[in-house]
Amino acid sequence: MNKKAWLLFFVLLLTVSTALFGCSSDDGSSEDGGSGNDGGDAAEESGGETQDTLVFGRGGDSVALDPITVTDGESFKVTKNIFEQLVEFGEQDTEINPGLAEEWDVSEDGLTYTFMLRDGVTFHDGEAFNADAVVANFDRWANGTEDKFYYYKSMFGGFGDEEGHVIESVKAVDESTVEIKLKRPQAPFLKNLAMSPFGLVSPKAISDMSEEELAENPVGTGPFKFVEWRRNERIVLEKNEEYWNSEYPKVNQVIFRSIPENSARLNALMSGEIDLADGINPSDAAQIEGDENLQLFERPSMNVGYLGLTSTREPFDDPKVRQAMNHAIDRQAIVDAFFEGRAEVAKNPMPPVIAGYNDEIEGYEYDPEKAKALLEEAGLGDGFDMELWAMPVPRPYMPDGQKVAEAIQSNLAEVGINAEIVTYEWATYLEKARMGEADAFLLGWTGDNGDADNFLYVLLDQDNIGSNNYTYYENQEVHDLLIEAQSEVDEEKRNQLYMEAQELIHQDAPWVPLAHSTPLLAGSANLQGFMAHPTGSDWLHTVSFE
Repeated sequence: MNKKAWLLFFVLLLTVSTALFGCSSDDGSSEDGGSGNDGGDAAEESGGETQDTLVFGRGGDSVALDPITVTDGESFKVTKNIFEQLVEFGEQDTEINPGLAEEWDVSEDGLTYTFMLRDGVTFHDGEAFNADAVVANFDRWANGTEDKFYYYKSMFGGFGDEEGHVIESVKAVDESTVEIKLKRPQAPFLKNLAMSPFGLVSPKAISDMSEEELAENPVGTGPFKFVEWRRNERIVLEKNEEYWNSEYPKVNQVIFRSIPENSARLNALMSGEIDLADGINPSDAAQIEGDENLQLFERPSMNVGYLGLTSTREPFDDPKVRQAMNHAIDRQAIVDAFFEGRAEVAKNPMPPVIAGYNDEIEGYEYDPEKAKALLEEAGLGDGFDMELWAMPVPRPYMPDGQKVAEAIQSNLAEVGINAEIVTYEWATYLEKARMGEADAFLLGWTGDNGDADNFLYVLLDQDNIGSNNYTYYENQEVHDLLIEAQSEVDEEKRNQLYMEAQELIHQDAPWVPLAHSTPLLAGSANLQGFMAHPTGSDWLHTVSFE
C-alpha cells in the first residue's frame, strides 16, 4: 500500500472510531435524560460526578399543573416542587413553618393576619415576589368559581361577596407586608394556606396566560422549574438556579414517569430505569426489604379510602339502602386481602390520627342478613342493579381499585345487588364523579393539612357539593356543627363538635369507609434525603444520591 493509501486508511479508521465512541456515550444514558444505576455508574467512570437526575415512577399522570385548579394527588406531587405557599408544613408533619412568609402576627380576635414576606425571592420568569404578587393570587382565587377553583371554595367558604366567604380583604401594606382580614375566626386558616393548592403563581403568568395555558405552563418560586410535559408519559423539571435557598435543590433534574401497572413500576425500579416509586403493593414489601439494592419507605398514615354513594341518585337517596351497603361489605376481608396488614379498617370519614376523631362510634359490622333486611324495608327485597366505579390508577389509600371493586361486587351479589364495574381515564373519572354521575364510586382522601375540617367539611359538607363533596350529601345539622367548629378556637370544644358531626354522618351513611392505609414507596439504595410526607405531596429538593 502506497503512502497516500495509508493516509486515507488512517483517516477512515479515525472517523469510524470517533463515531463508535459517540454511539457508546449516547447509550450510556436513559431515554429520560440519565437515571438509575446506569447514569450513576457512567458518571463515576468519567470523573467521580454523582447522579444528578431523579426519576420518580408513579401510577398515573397529573390532571393539570396549575395547583388551584386541581384536587388530585398526582398533580400535587409535581406542583409541590414548582410552587411555594406563604407558610409551609414540616418535613414530615403538618406543623406550620415559615414559607414565603418568614414571620406572621395574628390579632387577638383572630380576624387579622399580618405576613412579613421573605426577601430575595423571584418567580421562575424573573418576576419579583412581593406583597403585590400575593394580592394578585388572592384576587384571582377570590374571583373564581367552584367549578374552577374547587379547593378555594372548600377551604374558605365561597368567593367574592358570597356570605360564606371567610376572607374579607387581602392588601399590600408595603412591598414586603401583607394583611389578610377575615369575616369570622377560622381555626385552620394557617393550615389551609399551607396546602398545595395555594401555591403562588407569577402575576405576569396570570396576566399573560389563559387558564388553559397556566394549566400546562406552571410558573412558581420553588426549587424546580417546569421544562416539559408529555401526557401520560413524563413531566420534566429542572433545578432553579435562582432559588432563594442556595443549598437546594440537590439534583439538577426531576422526571416524573407515569407507569400505571404496579408490577411494571416495581420492575422499572429493580432494573434501574427509575429511582423512586410510589404505589407499592403491600405484598411486594418483603421482596423490597430483602433486596440490598432497594429501600422501602412508609408514608405516615393520614388518609381514608371509601366507597362513595351518590345520595341524589336512586336508590341511594334512601339512608336505609346506604346503611345496607355498609353492612353488605366485608371491610376486614378487603384489608386482609389487599393491604397485607398495612392498613386498618375504617369506620369514620377521617383517620384516628386526626384530633376530633370519634372512637366511640361502633362501625357497621359485616352482616349480609342485616343488609337484606334493610333492603326489604326500603322496598328492594329483590335487590337492584347498579354501577360500581373502580379507579383506574393505584392510590395511596387503595393500591388496587379494580381488585377492591371485584371484592365489593362479590359481597353485594350475596345480598341481591348486581353491581357492574365500570371505569374511566383518571381525569375523566374524577370529573364525572364530581358531577354526580356515579351510583357508587371508589375514591379516597389523603389529608391536606392534618385538621378534621379538611376531611369532614371539605368532603361531606353541603357547601362543597359540586367541588369535593362527590356524594352530594347534605345535612343542615352537620353543616351547622362544622361551621361552628371552624370558628371555634378552643381545641377541646372544636373536637367535641367534630365528634358530634361524625355521629350524624355515621347514621346517614353517605360513604362506606373502607381503610386507613400506610402507603408504601420504594427507592434505590443510593437514594438519600427523601422524606415521605403524610399529605402525599413530597419535597424532592432534599434528595440526592450517594
